[in-house]
Amino acid sequence: MITTTAAAPLLQQYRSVRKWTEDICRPLQKEDYVVQPVEFVSPPKWHLGHTTWFFETLLLKSFLPGYAEYDPNFNFVFNSYYESLGARVIRTQRGNLSRPTVEEVYRYRAYVDSAMEQLLEAPLSPEAETILILGCNHEQQHQELLWYDIKYILGHNPLFPAYSEEDSGEQEAAQPKGFTEMPGGVYEAGFSGPGFCYDNELGRHKVYLQPYAIANGLVTNGEYLEFIRSGGYKDFSHWHAEGWDWVKNNDIQAPLYWHKIDGQWQHYTLSGLQSILPDDPVHHVSFYEAAAYAAWKGLRLSTEFEWEAAADKFSWGRCWEWTESAYLPYPGFERVAGPIGEYNGKFMVNQKVLRGASAYTPKGHSRSTYRNFFHAPMRWQLSGIRLAKTL
Repeated sequence: MITTTAAAPLLQQYRSVRKWTEDICRPLQKEDYVVQPVEFVSPPKWHLGHTTWFFETLLLKSFLPGYAEYDPNFNFVFNSYYESLGARVIRTQRGNLSRPTVEEVYRYRAYVDSAMEQLLEAPLSPEAETILILGCNHEQQHQELLWYDIKYILGHNPLFPAYSEEDSGEQEAAQPKGFTEMPGGVYEAGFSGPGFCYDNELGRHKVYLQPYAIANGLVTNGEYLEFIRSGGYKDFSHWHAEGWDWVKNNDIQAPLYWHKIDGQWQHYTLSGLQSILPDDPVHHVSFYEAAAYAAWKGLRLSTEFEWEAAADKFSWGRCWEWTESAYLPYPGFERVAGPIGEYNGKFMVNQKVLRGASAYTPKGHSRSTYRNFFHAPMRWQLSGIRLAKTL
């Protein structure tokens, strides 16, 4: 006999997650929904469709008897990277999808939501519940990506339009100074206990750490300005060779969204162009920049295991924090069969781990074991710098 669980809390969770995605998009104009300025940015309309496709494809088709697919072409349009689920529009072409229209995508969401309400009228099987919870967390990931993509779209509009006149949510009080010392020894890393986590957090295991110290606060705009003014972007000695090539080939002179206007540094926020506040944490830097700044200071970035071991010693969650760690599987990691197995494991190459969360991470979606990951040059995500040193 299949064990079932109460569906009401799951339905509430589902409704809440789905509503927040649409709330994020509410201030947008229709023209904003379809823009794809660069390959790694997806149009907001595509996010709305893809997160809906996830529930339709992985839940409704398998678990709701008699479910009629909204449009068979949408599997091709809104599949992201799931090879096991068929052909798809390549990522660079998402901005060419003038059809389906924005209105049609919202109708698609409403159609799938109605079917999900029907599915969740009764308790789910454990397999279906697992996929539902994963789907909600998957949509929360896309909510954060939505913020980043919207900011990139508007922040690269020559008029620098504001997404909203409200506080951009990127400011923070003055950062604490100093370092917390951590003794050498054996620590444990990885998720344990009840609740949701991704498969890349599983496999709790022991790690040995040499004595180290980790900064109590994040590197600030003012501190990073000192690096710029000292010629940090012009001195190869601070940079990895690959990072130095990146600086030269792309004429990098400052963090993403920074603009020197009439001799003063400003940066684009979702509230529009704002003056740089020296006490706020620096955001939108690549791993290359984070590592170069650390080298300029005679320090380094922490490993992901050093970060996790000390996470209860400092405040985190305003921006993702680059670590020195390569994104690799934990001991015993195995990919499950089917599309769910494509979620994390196949990306464990040539990427760096970031720890923490950001101002745009949905409530309840962060934990100290969460392993975010991006390629070293990426900086459109809200990423910052916490320094460390070996004792």
